[in-house]
Amino acid sequence: AQVVESGGGLVQPGGSLRLSCAASSGAYTGYSAIAWFRQAPGKEREGIACINLKNGYTYYSQPMKDRFAISADNAENTVFLQMNSLKPEDNAVYSCAASSVAARGCSLLVMAYRTWGQGTQVTVSS
Repeated sequence: AQVVESGGGLVQPGGSLRLSCAASSGAYTGYSAIAWFRQAPGKEREGIACINLKNGYTYYSQPMKDRFAISADNAENTVFLQMNSLKPEDNAVYSCAASSVAARGCSLLVMAYRTWGQGTQVTVSS
């Protein structure tokens, strides 16, 4: 299955957005964890948060923990990234990725994720 992001767009500083990551086939068959990453122009990709689909374990990059929240709706086969108090420095392409190697936890190691979405642009500007 492929993963598809949605929910990006233009938001004012201080605003919120909720991104969605859905399995294109309707199910995360064979995958055990989903993670969100972002990449701003001229910068390296950075991990935001991940969630284990089997037990709900979550892990956050420390700088993101206060404003971002990851969650999963297993019935809808969708993982969400709630982003609050957005700042211009949050401008980036946000991508979700699926891993089949996570056991009971998850990580933000790029090499653990073999299926990536195309990304969705988030622009924070007044």
